[in-house]
Amino acid sequence: MKKNINIDNLEINRGQLEGLPKNPRFIRDNRFKNLKKSIMEAPEMLELRELLVYPISKEKYIVIGGNMRLRACMELGYKEVPCKVIDPETPVSKLREYVIKDNVDFGENDFKLISSEWNNFNLEDWGIENFKDFNILETLNEKKEIETRPFKKTHILISFSPEVLLEIQPFIDEILKNKNVEYEQSSN
Repeated sequence: MKKNINIDNLEINRGQLEGLPKNPRFIRDNRFKNLKKSIMEAPEMLELRELLVYPISKEKYIVIGGNMRLRACMELGYKEVPCKVIDPETPVSKLREYVIKDNVDFGENDFKLISSEWNNFNLEDWGIENFKDFNILETLNEKKEIETRPFKKTHILISFSPEVLLEIQPFIDEILKNKNVEYEQSSN
């Protein structure tokens, strides 16, 4: 059943329901600011993707899906939010499944398609991360060979977040494998 619920009647999942561990998802710093910005710019999205809540009393609910959205709405001063109420007869094992499945990202972004057809939009503002990194990687990927010239060094400085660097390190190693190329990894 879908209904708007007073925000004071919603509890973030902190493991207070026996058998249901606390919410494993968290968002920090810029990502949380971007979530709040997203809600401010398109509040109608809350109606399209309401919080999943489980009743623990006549008027109190635990958030099963959407804990970060609830935190953002609290900070933004919302008085109530759209929710889908889960049947109270739902077994805790099913609630655990919902918690995890609500937080899993099954798909992958097709960055080639995004760069060719979506590039003129506010992608980073809308939550697409590492899009600029993709454009640099595509340029590197299209380069089939690395040309080296004797007595001349070329320096290329590319900056990636530590997470992205871990992801692309095997790609960089493969390009440089058996080539007369040196590279240095900076800790900056």
